[in-house]
Formats: sequence, structure tokens, C-alpha cells
Amino acid sequence: RQGADPAQPTPQQRAGTGSPAPSDPDRPLPRTGAGRAGQGEVSTRHTLEPMRICRFTTGEDPEFGLVDGEGKRIVSITGDPLYTKMELTGQRYDIEDVRLLAPVIPRSKVVAVQKNYVDHAQEMGGTVSEVPGLFFKPNTSVVGPGDPVIMPAITQEVSYEAELAVVIGRMCKDVRAADAASVIFGYTVANDVTARDLQRSDGQWSRAKGIDTFCPLGPWIETELDTSDLRVISRVDGEVRQDGSTADMVHGIGSLIEVASAAFTLLPGDVILTGTPAGVGLVEPGQRVEVEVEGIGVMSNPFVRAEAPESPDRA
Repeated sequence: RQGADPAQPTPQQRAGTGSPAPSDPDRPLPRTGAGRAGQGEVSTRHTLEPMRICRFTTGEDPEFGLVDGEGKRIVSITGDPLYTKMELTGQRYDIEDVRLLAPVIPRSKVVAVQKNYVDHAQEMGGTVSEVPGLFFKPNTSVVGPGDPVIMPAITQEVSYEAELAVVIGRMCKDVRAADAASVIFGYTVANDVTARDLQRSDGQWSRAKGIDTFCPLGPWIETELDTSDLRVISRVDGEVRQDGSTADMVHGIGSLIEVASAAFTLLPGDVILTGTPAGVGLVEPGQRVEVEVEGIGVMSNPFVRAEAPESPDRA
């Protein structure tokens, strides 16, 4: 285990926050939005009350909303909280009456890290590296809670990977680990779905990790969370397969942001996947995978085999 993660808020900042619920609906909401940090500096983080932000639809255009502490009710808000001022619309929904969507669709990229847990590195026959190895998943791989993960014909070995995901809140470059909290918008749950056969055959991971639907995110974003020691769990058809802790990450969130932002500019809505604990395995068509991160919630997705394309009529 590593020392204190520099991306973590101070005890004073955490005071009174536990499992955050949305702000009082009768209180004005703070303005959020992405500011640009200079090439060698990071602007002070926008002020946010602890909130649980979701993206959902009732059958019409997608909306954003605030979820109550019990995860049962949504208060609709205007605009995209990453970019615009949030205002309550007055519209309320039972969460069972809406369809939750991926809480963020990255405008640019999903950045993921290789083998950030020692036990996972060992089960994959490798070792952890001094500098985290990074790779991309395209934004076209992102789906939401409940959406099917489509297993295409190009792969026969599809695996789950439960992960904590970090949502970036502002454009930034060359962020020091100690300043990483200033660019974080919040946290969500991810499943870094992987085609193991393609991972072996290709020698690099673009196809294996980047297939459409291979990055479920959800169920919502927690804007404040102590990520120093959270359980990360996966279940296949209700059976626990992974049960680890973020305390065992080799490279903390601050270090991941520092390394990533040294290489490329991070944009508002970019997502960083922080690695998976041991226990990964294959999924069969028809099975359902749940991923749970303590303090955020549970995301569940069915895995289905893609339908074979119809042969053209040559008659």
C-alpha cells in the first residue's frame, strides 16, 4: 500500500461529507464549469457542494439531475454541469421511472492504466511498473448502466474488470500530483471490458479495450468522495468475482493524473480508469456483470453476443 494519495481532500475539506447527498433543493446551486489551467499551473477547483449527479432520459432528450442520498429520487437540473450553471427545473422523478444513462460521455478520451494492483498484475503473469502504463478507450466504447455489452464475432474471450473512474472537471496540462484534486469533477464506476484473445494477438490494446460498448460507466457521479480505501467489487450473475480495495492501488489518483497530463491535455469530461484488482475472468453471453464501488453505487450490464449480419441477397 502507498502513502496518502495527494489527490485526496484534506480532513477539513472532508468534514461532514461521508456518503454525499445532493444539496438542499431549495438552496441556490453553485456555478460549475471548466476553466483553463495554464501550461504549468492548475486553477483552483470550482466550488461544489457534495452532489450525486446523474444523466437520464424519460424517453425524450437526455437530462441531468441530482440524485437523493437513498438513490431513489431525481431532481432535474438545466444544462450540463461540466460546462454551465446548474439550476433546478422543479421536475422530480422516481429513479425507477427513468432510464439512467452514462453519467458522462467523454468529449475526448477515456484514459486507463495497466496493472495498477499487484495481485492483478500477478494473475496476468506480469509485474507492476514504476511509471504507470496508460492506454486509451474511445468515447464510442462508453455505455450506461443497464445497457448491453455487445460481444462481437471478432472475439471469443471477453472479460470484466471492475474499476473506480475519475471524471476530469477542467482543461488542464502538466498537473502535479499534489494539485490533482483541483481538476477532478467527481467519481463514478467503470467496467473496463476486455477482449483477452485480441489483447494477446495484437500486441497492443486498441481493439481489445476499445470495442463499442466495452466501457460501461455509471450509475452516477459523486462529486466528493474519500477514495483512499474503497471496496471495488464485481459479480457475475450475483457471484462475487473481485473484491479489492483502492488502498492497494500501486499508483494513486494524483500520480495517474500527473503522468497522464504530462503527456496530453486533459479536457472536461475526460475519464481516467484507475485499474482493477485480482479476480478478472471471462463472461459468457447471457450473463450479467455488476460492478460496485463503495461510496458510489452498483452498475449492472448484461453481456450479449452480437447478431450475425445478414448475408446479402445474391439472387
